[in-house]
Amino acid sequence: MIVHLTDTKAALMGGAAVLGGAISQAFGGWDSAMMTLLIFMAIDYISGLVVAGVFQVSDKTESGSISSQACWQGLLKKGMTLVIVLVAARLDIVLGTAFVRDAVVIAYVVNETISIIENAGLMGLPVPDVIMQAIEQLQGKEDGEK
Repeated sequence: MIVHLTDTKAALMGGAAVLGGAISQAFGGWDSAMMTLLIFMAIDYISGLVVAGVFQVSDKTESGSISSQACWQGLLKKGMTLVIVLVAARLDIVLGTAFVRDAVVIAYVVNETISIIENAGLMGLPVPDVIMQAIEQLQGKEDGEK
């Protein structure tokens, strides 16, 4: 039996699709809130690397420069954030509700947004008022769902 590269590629792509679907389902589905959280987590991590690596004004190290330990801690915190979202999604299933996961995701979106703004401030960028107003709205939505 001859296995062609396209067969292997199709099998890998199919496996990735099944795995992605299972992960998405475990996290309560793939919606705009979850997509926003993941995008903001990536932006926060990358902007933190820029603050430390380029501007060397990070508050995570004494020197303000990049540190492998701080990088790992940041990744572990992002991973734990996703674990808590997973726990919230499973709690929604057990409770028969649909708001625990959403409230947790919104809370973490607010947290990531604030961290991105802090990183921008460390880079010397001004923060537009409209972003601050959006954060206040999200915090109100988060408080309303608690």
